[in-house]
Amino acid sequence: MDLVIKGGTVVTAADHYQADLGVQDGRIVHIGSDLAGRQVVDATGCLVFPGFVDAHVHLSLPVGGLVSTDDFRTGTIAAACGGTTTIIDFISPERGQSLREATDLRRAEADGQAVVDYTLHQTAVDAEPRTLRELVSLASEGYTSLKLYTTYAAEMVDDAAMLHLLEVARDHGIVPLVHTENHAAIEHLKARFLAEGKVEPHYHPLSRPPTVEAEAAYRVITLAGLVGCPVIIAHLTCRETLAAVERAQQAGQAVYAEVTPNHLLLDDELYDLPDFEGAKFVLSPPLRDRSHQAPLWRALARGTLAMVSTDHCPWTFADQKQRGRRDFTRIPNGAPGIETRVPLLYSEGVGKGRLSLHRFVDACATTPARLYGLFPRKGTIAVGSDADLVIFDPDQEVILSHATLHQNVDYCPFEGWTVRGYPRTVIVRGQIVVQDGEFIGPAGWGQFLARQPFNW
Repeated sequence: MDLVIKGGTVVTAADHYQADLGVQDGRIVHIGSDLAGRQVVDATGCLVFPGFVDAHVHLSLPVGGLVSTDDFRTGTIAAACGGTTTIIDFISPERGQSLREATDLRRAEADGQAVVDYTLHQTAVDAEPRTLRELVSLASEGYTSLKLYTTYAAEMVDDAAMLHLLEVARDHGIVPLVHTENHAAIEHLKARFLAEGKVEPHYHPLSRPPTVEAEAAYRVITLAGLVGCPVIIAHLTCRETLAAVERAQQAGQAVYAEVTPNHLLLDDELYDLPDFEGAKFVLSPPLRDRSHQAPLWRALARGTLAMVSTDHCPWTFADQKQRGRRDFTRIPNGAPGIETRVPLLYSEGVGKGRLSLHRFVDACATTPARLYGLFPRKGTIAVGSDADLVIFDPDQEVILSHATLHQNVDYCPFEGWTVRGYPRTVIVRGQIVVQDGEFIGPAGWGQFLARQPFNW
């Protein structure tokens, strides 16, 4: 065989056991003992996880004349160093632009640059006949998910358009992922604060309170139920939205939700840091009061929250975030996280008893692969699956710092946090790409992944 991983504890969403893994031509071909290969990696004392899947990232995202600082090369190097071997980014058409044209442009940015495997969510900003036709055509080519927004003037769709889009999604195996916040309420609150001279980052979460998120989530869930379409609520942050998701799930509706490490671990007191430091944490939906965190962890543990994604969207603090120093509404929304998700969830989740080892793998690898048409090629360790593997040292302690991470940005939201448990070796389709925290893989190793239709 090309590669053998020996002596580790293999961990999946359902099981764990001692075994050697044999790899040939980028796939797992044998799980057993005493295997031999041309290259052997000793995983003694380590956990061997399936490569992790981050289903919500924004690389080279243009917003208001700025572009997020990680591109498909730097962002995927950071992902690999953190144990993520598959990412899902976005096709982001402008109003009036062909979705097909936007797709071709996005592929040109990523192909030959990504070092881990990747795929793309479609995004619809209208329900014009051309858009609906292109959604169906692109779905047949493996773009089987659809991002929708209920806020942001350039991206949002109204309820009438959303109903049309949800019907097309339902009929063609496309799963919608929806950013849920009430646009009119946000604009009203922002205008009020600015008129009162309240311009500091402190007012960012106050302009987007939990009820604004929950109202839009309830509305989207209601519309999805009306047309019989499954739906995923993006980056759920609060008890109020969680309650809407739980009610729908208990009624038998196919509703899923993702959560980010930021909302599990950080709180809104950070917006009051001095010297404009609070701008580092301006993301949407915003960080909440810490009382929301325990309910989110419990919901993640029991599966009400299906998966953990990052919404990675980095902007430099020294430059780009400064645009909003005198007006919090001008601070570009987003924060880095593509590299820190896996160690944070292991250390703060498994290490502190909030998540079982199997649920950790499920939420960070298996469930996103299932929901987005990648399983069992991705998200598990099985004969026939891609040899995406993370050899993970459960005892290695690392102090997180932007100075040593690979994310192309000048800060880390978790600066100074100590995590216990870190990737030692990361393998993408049988190729070692990370060793001892450093990227050693070939340039452009990542492949585009055409996905299966959503199956629910």
